[in-house]
Amino acid sequence: MTTFPTSLGTSTADEIRLLGQDLTADLMGKVGFGELAFWLVALRRPTPSETRVFEAVLVALADHGFTPTAIAARLTYLSAPDSLQGALAAGLLGGGSRFLGVTEDCGQFLHEALDGRELPTDEAGWDSFALEVVRGAQGKYIPGLGHPVHKVQDPRTPVLIGIAREEGLEGPHLELFQAIGRVHEQVLGRKLPLNGAGVCGAALADLGLPVELLRGFALLARAAGLLGQLAEERRRPIGMDAYLTVDRNAVYVDPDR
Repeated sequence: MTTFPTSLGTSTADEIRLLGQDLTADLMGKVGFGELAFWLVALRRPTPSETRVFEAVLVALADHGFTPTAIAARLTYLSAPDSLQGALAAGLLGGGSRFLGVTEDCGQFLHEALDGRELPTDEAGWDSFALEVVRGAQGKYIPGLGHPVHKVQDPRTPVLIGIAREEGLEGPHLELFQAIGRVHEQVLGRKLPLNGAGVCGAALADLGLPVELLRGFALLARAAGLLGQLAEERRRPIGMDAYLTVDRNAVYVDPDR
């Protein structure tokens, strides 16, 4: 008989099991959604401290106003109000290297820098290590640095670091990330803020989650925000105005000029 092994969900005519638990008896009403999302990927139940940090990340990434992802979702809903899933998908597809995807990019960048290295034991050691990392990346984009709106400080960054510290989960990825924030000006010649997407990637990596999947957690968080954006688009639509503003101000330009 052919079998397909899974450590996730199975069902029979009268029972659903998830992660080895009875869904209705063991999980429903007893496990929060954030805790379950962590468990589904890590295949271990997070501690209360890990859950707090993980859910703080989800909250931090849920919505950031009229970003390209939100605008894409709203305009898709304007075009196809019969396809809520299409509008949600349109917003999620915009999670890339400039928006949302920075969470994964930063986590991977830090993880690769840390791989096989002996960890510093004090702030001076972390700063020296960070200088080496930033110099090695000269001429390349350093994920987690800079933000199009928050030019001085992303308000999410110190709060998430503080939560991780309170829970004893400020690990090497967050340590290196903060050190990069302290020293990068010496190399780049300008001061940039550590952005929220980047600090989320560092925090998730310190939780031991696979760095190759960190973008998925950012998208999980933004799905909630996009649903809120679409609910507001129904109540107080701006999609048609956005479309008409661009369309009515389009000017033909001779491609040969």
